[in-house]
This record gives sequence, structure tokens and C-alpha cells, in this order.
Amino acid sequence: MADWQDIATHIAAVTGEPFAPRPPRHVGGGCINTALRLGDGQREYFIKLNDAAGLAMFEAEATGLAALAATETLRVPSPLCTGTSSGQAFLAMEYIPLGGRPRGDGAATAGRLLAAMHRASTAEFGWERDNTIGSSPQPNTPERDWVVFWRERRLGHQLQLAAANGYRGRLQERGVLLLERFGALIDHTPVPSLLHGDLWGGNMGFGPEGEPVIFDPAVYYGDREADLAMTELFGGFGGDFYAAYREAWPLAPGYAVRKTLYNLYHILNHLNLFGGGYRAQAEGMIDRLLAEIG
Repeated sequence: MADWQDIATHIAAVTGEPFAPRPPRHVGGGCINTALRLGDGQREYFIKLNDAAGLAMFEAEATGLAALAATETLRVPSPLCTGTSSGQAFLAMEYIPLGGRPRGDGAATAGRLLAAMHRASTAEFGWERDNTIGSSPQPNTPERDWVVFWRERRLGHQLQLAAANGYRGRLQERGVLLLERFGALIDHTPVPSLLHGDLWGGNMGFGPEGEPVIFDPAVYYGDREADLAMTELFGGFGGDFYAAYREAWPLAPGYAVRKTLYNLYHILNHLNLFGGGYRAQAEGMIDRLLAEIG
């Protein structure tokens, strides 16, 4: 188990204030990391733990949180420090109590702020470093061509992982065909938008003052539709959220089809992380996309 006094020393060094925590309290909900609250009665921090080999994953998450925070749009927990202690990697960040009542038109506010966050842009798709989607590696080598990026860094990468995990046959045959042809579905010209990267309902909540909060990102620059598609994969965002987003930044025609293309990445990732129960869903999505291409 990590040395709490050691982590507290790291936090004190970053904040410039002494920190002598009480015993930590476990926080449920995660399936990849151990999560805890560490506090001294006045201040409280959120701590993620994993094996020492997970340090790079936490460093990338901290960098992503800082990039999202810099947009001054949706609130994110501020990262404090990363390191290793007693053979475990840790990420310490601001603790934001969730479960507050949405302030006013909370869902619409979240939609508007997400559109504003997506206005943050750069010259290429990708990110300054590789990170993870769940616990899967997510390569982010920059690329100016979005179709190439999605083929090589996203769908192609997940299909390679699936083959290595034993998911071959029809999934790979149809998947390779889709890799060759899906560019026909990208009939708009996306700009590289700063994305959360893993924006499902479990990674957004409302803070103590009703403000929307996002967390657990897999940040990169990509087509903003990829973030929106992920919000629709498991539901939970509501019509006001989408109406406000579209009012702030309308979507190009064809999104209804492209969202299946973008969500295929996440379903393939679920297949690789959680097993064969997602295989039929992935194959069905590939078939629908190939039917659209004709």
C-alpha cells in the first residue's frame, strides 16, 4: 500500500502548505484504479493509485486535465502531482464533491461549455504524448490528415489489439475492409478540436454549486463529433445538452452516420478490455458502416 505520509509530503511541496492527513477513505466507481479521498479536516484531495508501471498513465492524465482546465470552460479537477510511493503510482488532484443539483439549465450549460472547449484548436490531430483510453494504450502521434489519424491511431490500432486478443475471423475481415473505405464517410472538414476523449455519462457530474464537471479524460485533438458521439453511446446527457451544443456550434450533415464510426472505436476498446460480449456489437456497427458506403 502507498505511503500516505509520502504522498502528503508531495502535496505539501506543491501547495506550499503543511498537510498531515487522516487515514484515507476509499471512493467507489472505478474499475482500473484505486481511488481515495485524503484529507486533514480542512483540505481534501482525490488520489488515484495503480501499479508503479502506471505512472506514465497518470502523468498523461495530469497533462490532459491541465489542458482542459486551460480552456476555462467546463470545470475539471486540478492536478497537483504524480509520483510513486511504496511500489505504487499515484495521481493527486483537487477533490470536487459531485452530486450537486444542476445549476439552472445545467444540461444546456454543459452543452454550451463543451462547444466552447472544442474551440481550442491546433495545427494537427493527436496529442503531445500517448495516453490511455481506460487501460488501453492510445497512440496520439500527430497527423494532419484526420482520415489517416482515425485509420492508424484509432480503428486500426484497436483492430490490431483485438487480433492479438484472439478476435479474428469476420471481425478482422470486415474491419480491414472498413479501414480501406471509411474515408468516404468523412465528407466534412473537421478542425482539430481539444477533446475529452472518453466523454460518457460516468465522466461528467455536477459540483457543489451545480456547475458541470468533467473528469477521467483521454485527451487529444480530433473531430469534435467524436466527443459528441461518445455522449450518445451510453446516454445520460439529455436533449437540452445537445440543443445547446448545436446552437453554439452546429454540426455538419452526416453526423448521424459518423457517430457510429466514432463509437466503433469505443466498442472495440470495450471488446479488448472486457471481453467477447462486445464482439457482435462491433461487427454489427462495421456492417452498418459498410452498408452506408455501398
